[in-house]
Amino acid sequence: MKIVIIGSGLAGLSAGYRLCKSDEVIVFEKDPDIGGMSASYSLERSGKKYFIEKYYHHIFRSDSELLALIKELGLEKQMMWLKGKTAYFVDGKNYPMNTPIEILHFSPLSVPDLVKLGLLVLRIKFIKDTTPYDRIKAKEWILGTAGKSVYENFFAPLMKSKFGDNAENVSAAWLIGRVKIRSDRGAEGEKLGYMRGGFNSLIEALAGEITANGGEIRTNREVTEIVITENTVQGVVVDGDFIACDAVISTAEPAVLDALTKGKLGDLHTTLKSIRYQGTACALIGLDRSLMKDGNYWLNIKADVPFGAVIEHTNFMPFEDYGENLVYVTSYFQDEKSPLWMQKEEEIIDSYLKGLERMFPEFSRKDVRWTRLYRRIDTAPVYEQGYLEKVLPFAAGPSGLYLAGMFSSSNYPERSMNGSVKAGFESAESLMKEKEVRSQ
Repeated sequence: MKIVIIGSGLAGLSAGYRLCKSDEVIVFEKDPDIGGMSASYSLERSGKKYFIEKYYHHIFRSDSELLALIKELGLEKQMMWLKGKTAYFVDGKNYPMNTPIEILHFSPLSVPDLVKLGLLVLRIKFIKDTTPYDRIKAKEWILGTAGKSVYENFFAPLMKSKFGDNAENVSAAWLIGRVKIRSDRGAEGEKLGYMRGGFNSLIEALAGEITANGGEIRTNREVTEIVITENTVQGVVVDGDFIACDAVISTAEPAVLDALTKGKLGDLHTTLKSIRYQGTACALIGLDRSLMKDGNYWLNIKADVPFGAVIEHTNFMPFEDYGENLVYVTSYFQDEKSPLWMQKEEEIIDSYLKGLERMFPEFSRKDVRWTRLYRRIDTAPVYEQGYLEKVLPFAAGPSGLYLAGMFSSSNYPERSMNGSVKAGFESAESLMKEKEVRSQ
C-alpha cells in the first residue's frame, strides 16, 4: 500500500514510523528542514556543533506515548529531568512561582486572593472530564470561581500574551488542561524533561527508521492538491506532478487542508473554515552573558513589551552543552495583518531587543552574538468556547484520507509534543483498520 504523508512534524513522522515496516511511505515537507514545530537550528560554537529547537519544547511526566517512543527508539539515555525555575514579571519585578511559599509572596495578589488562586488550582486537579467546560469562557469561569482580582492580576495578562484579542473567547476547558499539565509540582517545584543534544535526535531517529524501511522523505516539496474522486483518494499533486497513492495522512492545518481538498470533504468543509489558528514569532538569541542571573528558565510577563515570555534555555540545560547563553523571546499573533507577520525580521528582532532593554537594565546589545527568528502563521488552534465541536476526526470521510495534528482529539484541550505523537499513531491505526477491512 502506497501512503503519502503531508508534513514532517511529530505527527507526520510518528505516523510514518508506525506504517513504514508494512507499507510504502512517502513524506512530503514544504520546508527545507524536517520536524515542523519541532525542527532545529544547527549551530556551532568554538568548533563544536550543536542543535537547538527553533521553538522551545520540553516533556512532562504525563507524556506517556512520547516517553515510550523515545525508549523504543533507543534514546532513553538522553533523557534528563531538571528543575525549570519559573517567575512572573510584574511592574518591573520578578516573582518566583515555583513553590507554594514563593507563590504566597506574589504581592500583586492579596492573601485572600492567593487562597482563591490555590483553591482554583486544587479544584482543577480533581476535574477528570473537561467536556462540560468547553462551552464556558475561561474568563467567566475564573471570575465566578476566584474573583476579579485573581483574573485581572494573574490570568488575564497570561491569556492576553498567548491569545491576543481572542483571549476573552478562550474556553475554560483549555485553561483547565493548561493548568493540569503544568501543575505536577513537588515541594521544590516542577521538573521538566529534555533530551541531551536536543529533540533533533528524536526527529532524526524517526526519519531514519522511515528511510531504513524503504520510505522516502522529500523536503522542499509542497503538496498543492489531494485528488479525490467518487469520495476516494486517488493521489496528490506535488509541484505540478500527480503522484498516485492508496491513502493520504494530512497534518496540514485546517484552512490548508480545505484548500488541498477543494472543498470535497462534505460537512467537514464548514468545520475546516471555522477553526481559527494563531501564529508565533519566536526569536532565539545567542548571548555572551546570562540574561536572567537569578537562574530563571521561564519568565511570564505583565509589561509593555512586544512579547509574552522569555525562556533562557541555558538556565535549564547545562551551559557546557552549547558554550553560549541561549534565550528565546516569543510572542503569538492572531492574523496575517499583524506586524509580527508583516514586518521584516530585523524589525521584529529590534523591537524584541528594545523590550529586553526595558526589562533588564543590565542587558546590552553588545552581548548579542547572533539572532534567529522563526515565524509560522499556523502555530496552534485558538481553543475558543465551543472548540470541542470542531475537533477533527482521524478518518476524514473520503476513503483513504486521514488527519493528524494539533487539531486532533489527542491535542485537546491543550497541545503538546505528546499529543502530536499520539495523533500520528492514531491516524496510522485508523488507516490500518481500514486496510484490514478492504482486504477481507
